[in-house]
Amino acid sequence: MTDIAAIILAAGKGTRMKSDLHKVLHPIAGRPMLMHLMDAVDALSPAKKVVVVGDKAEQLEAALGDSAEFAVQDPQLGTGHAVQQAEGAISGFDGDVLILYGDVPFVPTATMQAMIGRLEHPDNPAVVVLGFEPEDTLQYGRIVATGDRIEWMVEHKDATESQRAVKLCNSGLMAVKAKDLFALLARVKNDNAAGEYYLVDIVNIAVADGRHCHVVKTDPYDVTGINSRGELAAMEAEWQMRRRVQAMADGATLIAPETVWFAWDTKLGRDVLIEPNVFFGPGVSVADNVKIRANSHIEGARIESGCEVGPFARLRPGTVLEEKAKIGNFVEVKKAHLGKGAKANHLTYLGDAEIGAKANIGAGTITCNYDGYFKYQTVIGEGAFIGSNSALIAPVRIGRDAIVAAGSAVSRDVADGELRMVRAEQLVKPGWADRFHDAMRKKKAEKK
Repeated sequence: MTDIAAIILAAGKGTRMKSDLHKVLHPIAGRPMLMHLMDAVDALSPAKKVVVVGDKAEQLEAALGDSAEFAVQDPQLGTGHAVQQAEGAISGFDGDVLILYGDVPFVPTATMQAMIGRLEHPDNPAVVVLGFEPEDTLQYGRIVATGDRIEWMVEHKDATESQRAVKLCNSGLMAVKAKDLFALLARVKNDNAAGEYYLVDIVNIAVADGRHCHVVKTDPYDVTGINSRGELAAMEAEWQMRRRVQAMADGATLIAPETVWFAWDTKLGRDVLIEPNVFFGPGVSVADNVKIRANSHIEGARIESGCEVGPFARLRPGTVLEEKAKIGNFVEVKKAHLGKGAKANHLTYLGDAEIGAKANIGAGTITCNYDGYFKYQTVIGEGAFIGSNSALIAPVRIGRDAIVAAGSAVSRDVADGELRMVRAEQLVKPGWADRFHDAMRKKKAEKK
């Protein structure tokens, strides 16, 4: 395969989003849509990546850093004009150029490879266009073709009724040899309904020159563009549906699939059971034979085999659960490592903690890890037992097989095998409650 350059168009204002955030940075499955596309591009090991920016350019530059070059389109005079702005960035490049759109995030790498493969075919096409056949052709431009050879292309607003009857639509994505691209663009005119320089016109110019141009077809999902909050939500729903199907095909059980939400990088092992209303944020890996019970929220966590989580559990970034650890209902864990068989069954907060194997954390236990300025660590040894309603005031270390009595506020280290009880002495006043009730009832009666 020849060297590849990718030009990604992302200069539009995205006015239909009505957002201060650049359109292509709105997330799908917990990741900016542009980053989904960039990952697929990176799988091709491109020699160059050029992002054409305009409105909110600084946001894209901050998000991409030095992973891509940038070209500015100002003013914005159409897609052909946008691609022209990348000419300087790929000057001297002599390979194949992919033209992509930042708001069309789910083009598979294999589809990009198919476009390049067709461009490198011995019949030497000038342009390869990615086409699709949607159920509703809407406002898409049309491709008039015989077989895969393109006879003509037209934007919807400029199309005749007979052309609008054609089902094969233009995604806008193309593959063109660098040596042809800018020579063709230089000949594009703006004598159309919008007064813009259409990228599609390079196909018609090449066809008029007697050269071959061809179409590669793909699934409409792969080229769905996102221009509004509604379209963003629809794409999220479609992505999630496909991911759920894949999860079940890979050996996970989803009791109510439509209620489970995955992140772009969620990893699931075999025989994982996921109950209803579970949400995965980015950075979660789940090993085999794990049960995640209903209404749990998990992000940035590693869950090893045989663990049980929830119901109503929250695992935050930095959580590690080793084999057969258990997190129960209304337990929150943040940047904490639970050893094999350790458990916190209910009503507990564990933050910035190292918890040994088979330790038992009683209900209502809190690691007090923050003093308003800094975070501190709690270390709990193997087999330790922390009684209910205990406060472990970090930094503090609880030894192996130690016991912290219920209701204790522990601020000093507890040695191995030690019992630590930190409670005020109980005060007993026999008959005091009876006398109190009698006095209050009498007082209340006098006020009637």
